Amino acid sequence: MNISHRISEIIGTGSDGWDHFRRARAMKNAGQPVVELTIGEHDTRTDPVILAAMYEAAKAGHTGYASIPGIPALRAAIAERITRESGVPTGPDNVMVTAGGQSALFAAHHAACDEGDRALFIDPYYATYPGTIRAVGAVPVAILAHAEDGFQPRAADIAAVAAGAKSLMINTPNNPTGVIYSRNTLEGIAKVCKDNNLWLISDEVYDTQVWAGAHLSPRTLPGMAERTFTIGSMSKSHAMTGCRIGWICGPADTIGPMTDLATHTNYGIPGFIQDAALFALSLGPDFERSIGAPFNRRRAISLEILAQQNVVRYAPLDGAMYTMLDIRATAMTGEAFAAALLDEEMIAVMPGESFGQAAGGHIRVAMTVADEQYADALRRLIDFAARKARTAD
Repeated sequence: MNISHRISEIIGTGSDGWDHFRRARAMKNAGQPVVELTIGEHDTRTDPVILAAMYEAAKAGHTGYASIPGIPALRAAIAERITRESGVPTGPDNVMVTAGGQSALFAAHHAACDEGDRALFIDPYYATYPGTIRAVGAVPVAILAHAEDGFQPRAADIAAVAAGAKSLMINTPNNPTGVIYSRNTLEGIAKVCKDNNLWLISDEVYDTQVWAGAHLSPRTLPGMAERTFTIGSMSKSHAMTGCRIGWICGPADTIGPMTDLATHTNYGIPGFIQDAALFALSLGPDFERSIGAPFNRRRAISLEILAQQNVVRYAPLDGAMYTMLDIRATAMTGEAFAAALLDEEMIAVMPGESFGQAAGGHIRVAMTVADEQYADALRRLIDFAARKARTAD
């Protein structure tokens, strides 16, 4: 018996982008002293006060089926947060609670695309993006954002392939590059979406991790609220990665059909986790800033160390928990560099090629270990690159 093409071809041809991470994790599990700078997961776990709220909710009996679009109080709290942060009036009827940001991306593409439709996305991209598009039966179309442009996508490049497409997915602050899209970039994107009747799917899970400049949600731009799905998650803002709770915000008339989708997939999020998320949101913006503070510190560490050398270049470190490093002076691909770095220095990073064509010759470094260990690993990485560059000469 054969399984469906929709599932068997989610990855497409080649790797799913996670091979290097799996190899590094296997080495670490075997007892090797690998410094993992691979995945974007906090080195501190969910705050005990949030876990206590989760425990109390479960103990009180909120362990049965919960409201599928989300418990009313949580949807209201999310809507209030979105209104506060964006200035766009948002109500509970604009919000559905999802099993993390990934589930929200899946729902958004189901809402925007029919089978066979073209769905656009920006390269470099988070590794699941093309597979998410294939999983709903749509056809992924990548648009390159170039290193020489600071990885800001060009509206003209999007417009060149937009005719007949149904959706465009963007991510700012960006994973993997750490770049925050400028107002000019977002206004260009908004114009392309309106000119070509595209849904915009805006992944904003790193909206609390802004270190330079400002994050602008494209939903705030004129004419965009009615054609934008905004993705949020408690994973990055509150270090609740394993809880799998996020949301999608969109026009009110789309939430009902997406609730039907949730009914036929995960049937909602456990009530005690929703209660914990509600409590976490009640802690306010200061708590969210405290969760992001370690990455802001490590950004400063990165800038200080990188300023002392001239071999490795880097993308603007404006947001998120990553440093995107250009290692082309070594004459190595990101894949080859990451493999050699793991073998010779026991430092695990992600090859740029895991995130698309535009990040070739780069590596992504997750700032997810303690400050001193991070600084030591980054210095060793740069020394390693310098040795490889001398060999290349």
